Amino acid sequence: MNNTAANSKKDTVTQSRQIEQLFAGVDTQDGAGVKLTRVLTQQLQQRLDPYLMLDNFKSDNPDDYVAGFPNHPHRGFETITYMITGRMRHRDSAGNEGLLQNGGVQWMTAASGVIHSELPEQEDGAMEGFQLWLNLPAKDKMNDPWYKDFQSEDLPKYTTEDGVDVTVI
Repeated sequence: MNNTAANSKKDTVTQSRQIEQLFAGVDTQDGAGVKLTRVLTQQLQQRLDPYLMLDNFKSDNPDDYVAGFPNHPHRGFETITYMITGRMRHRDSAGNEGLLQNGGVQWMTAASGVIHSELPEQEDGAMEGFQLWLNLPAKDKMNDPWYKDFQSEDLPKYTTEDGVDVTVI
């Protein structure tokens, strides 16, 4: 067995990890008053870098989300948004536009900077999803912005023997 294979085998986790600490999400508002729960907060950011924030937005009350996230700037990180249910339109200063909808993923790399908006394209019903903010490495922070929508039907899916459905993002 070569040294690389031996190191790889030695690094394999063979037992479950213990829960170190539990954190409750913090109810907050962002954008034009969208109600959300922020799971990763400032007290965890340095420890969990490159993970900056994880937000969950969930409501069937349009007053909680209908104003959305009007034009605002981002720089030096990227966001990955998974829409469980609902519809949100993305537009940005780099000329990108896309519709995030049920089961889809939006990946936006702000890098050197972008101004964008995410506005609901629904006025009633449930809207739910998650947004993960990832810090970019210093060498990538001044790259050009990038954006892509992935529709639900384009994402790889797998069902375990126990009937658990998995979507790969």
